[in-house]
Amino acid sequence: MTKTKAPGAQALPLNSILDGDCIEVMRSLPEASVDLIFADPPYNLQLRGDLHRPDNSRVDAVDDDWDQFSSFGAYDTFTKNWLAAARRLLKPNGAIWVIGSYHNVFRLGAELQNQGFWILNDVVWRKSNPMPNFRGKRLTNAHETLIWASKQEGAKYTFNYEALKELNEGIQMRSDWVLPICTGHERIKDASGDKAHPTQKPESLLHRVILGTTNPGDVVLDPFFGTGTTGAVAKMLGREFIGIEREEAYRKVAAKRIENVRKFDKEALQVTTPKRAEPRVAFGVLVERGMLRPGERLFSPRGKTAKVRADGTLIGEDVKGSIHKVGAHLEGAPSCNGWTYWHFKKDGKDIPIDILRQQIRAEMREN
Repeated sequence: MTKTKAPGAQALPLNSILDGDCIEVMRSLPEASVDLIFADPPYNLQLRGDLHRPDNSRVDAVDDDWDQFSSFGAYDTFTKNWLAAARRLLKPNGAIWVIGSYHNVFRLGAELQNQGFWILNDVVWRKSNPMPNFRGKRLTNAHETLIWASKQEGAKYTFNYEALKELNEGIQMRSDWVLPICTGHERIKDASGDKAHPTQKPESLLHRVILGTTNPGDVVLDPFFGTGTTGAVAKMLGREFIGIEREEAYRKVAAKRIENVRKFDKEALQVTTPKRAEPRVAFGVLVERGMLRPGERLFSPRGKTAKVRADGTLIGEDVKGSIHKVGAHLEGAPSCNGWTYWHFKKDGKDIPIDILRQQIRAEMREN
């Protein structure tokens, strides 16, 4: 899986971890070839000395070389360059997620807008088990911020609204996500038993991002791959991934981790789709296929009736037209969903005509 060199100019190395500087590697990949980018860039924490707990034990903070920048100006230049390289890779209807803390997320947001990205949402990841503020001089830092942006204003980005709603027990998904930080069995350790990466993200976070804003088969790129959470979740959910990581130790951990991931089967990858995405079925199709016969009576929940005509319209006592028009007229309403309004009789039971529409849709999906 792991590659040691950046690929050739026109190669798209799916399901690979690429070695190198993320800006250079992204510039070498084909333009407009990626559906989604998830980026967890260096936070530029500007730490000043070690941090200790009340018992004087040292906190394993983010003090690695990759998070060190000489100034805000240097960090802004880095941000500008990697975002430009990332934007070039996105398809016209592609999108990007970036995550950061109060140290860097405002600079990320400004540069996203400077480059023409269109911000769709900011999401607050509220950590259910945050690290406490040991010095007691500030509020406990209990959240990080994600920014979701399309490549440009008006782009037809992917958003699986119904899938996220179902994930949230049938309630519309909000922009504040309460999820635990990476601990326990999910936290990857190195040979010494220490954390393999100081900012490893939980799979639950990436699950929401990838499930909600990509489709199976889409290409997800992570330019700061670390221990490979993006790749692991992408593989499970049937997406392709490309990771870029310059640290050899992280690449090895990520490759081993992803190798052990099992992709969900085809049926499990299916998610709830919005009704408008379903194949369109005309009421007349039910008539011409003999599922409902001309002259057959339909019934509303409140006892209204209408007769089916050969051309797929209905006729009532003083009205004729589509299933929607006739239903609206009988109810004295401005509109009516005829598919859920009308029922037919079978074996003495009232059955919604929408059942017949769903049968036809199932056949269309199989074919």
